[in-house]
Amino acid sequence: MTQTIPGLHDQSTTQHVISALRTPPQRPLEFHLYGEVLVPAGYHVTEVKAVMIEAMDCGGQASSWRETVIQLMDGSVEEAKGGFMTNRKFLAIYNRVVKRVPVRDEAQIRFEYGTAAAPALQYGVTHIESRTDRIMVHLRPPAVQCKAGEKCGIPTEASGETCAPDSGCCGPQAPISLS
Repeated sequence: MTQTIPGLHDQSTTQHVISALRTPPQRPLEFHLYGEVLVPAGYHVTEVKAVMIEAMDCGGQASSWRETVIQLMDGSVEEAKGGFMTNRKFLAIYNRVVKRVPVRDEAQIRFEYGTAAAPALQYGVTHIESRTDRIMVHLRPPAVQCKAGEKCGIPTEASGETCAPDSGCCGPQAPISLS
């Protein structure tokens, strides 16, 4: 059974993001992090991945979910002079992919980007801002979290507290003897 990513809130699904990009007219498509352009003009969409994840969290809860990962890569200096890819071109690439790859509307979408100087990371989407002169996809950096929060004593509301000291699910465990 596929479900949403455990413990993750404020998700952006593939359908939500793609629908927001389908709004006319054609405009430059920018990717921002903390209010600044993250991916420079001239970028390429190098890969679209439909990913199925099966995992078990530190509380022993097995779960599965789907993600859509769209990889972006810097273009050449010459391509950068041409400006940002438009939402129409981005959607043409996406539409070509979904004819052959089973991308799911309900899957959380991530954008993967890195440079020669910075490792590739998979960014989540916080929101999309549609202006008359451009469309801005606002990203958030990846984060690590305890998905077994309640079992581990982590409150659902963000606070400075950590796992309950003797809960046994989030902290280091004694080695298990294999003999």
